[in-house]
Amino acid sequence: MLTAGHRHDGVCARPLLERIRVPRIGRGRPRCRPDHVVADKAYASRGFRAHLRKRGISHTIPEKRDQQRHRRNRGRDGGRPPRFDRETYRRRNTVERCFNQLKGFRGIATRYEKTATSYEAAVTLAAILIWARSI
Repeated sequence: MLTAGHRHDGVCARPLLERIRVPRIGRGRPRCRPDHVVADKAYASRGFRAHLRKRGISHTIPEKRDQQRHRRNRGRDGGRPPRFDRETYRRRNTVERCFNQLKGFRGIATRYEKTATSYEAAVTLAAILIWARSI
């Protein structure tokens, strides 16, 4: 999902989850709910966590320090901290490394293309080139 560069990532998380369609092997409707979401602190809002819980999606999202402090200041009413698996979160670096490789292409890092479709095409082409180099 392509958004403006100045737009906060957390705003686009719900629409992005709604657009997921993974075709099944054989017959049947495509899957539209991931098994697990791994995200950084930008997605740590209580509203987004509640949305994931409501849809039955497990998640690994670190808690922001101000949220931890606020929860602790509330005492018993603050509730328990959200579950967090460090090993699962560490595997997220694969995606971050992919973004860094894509930004190695100057046209993608500075967004020379004016239209969204040409920018998406450039990102797709860069991903194919990265993949071709790896084999």
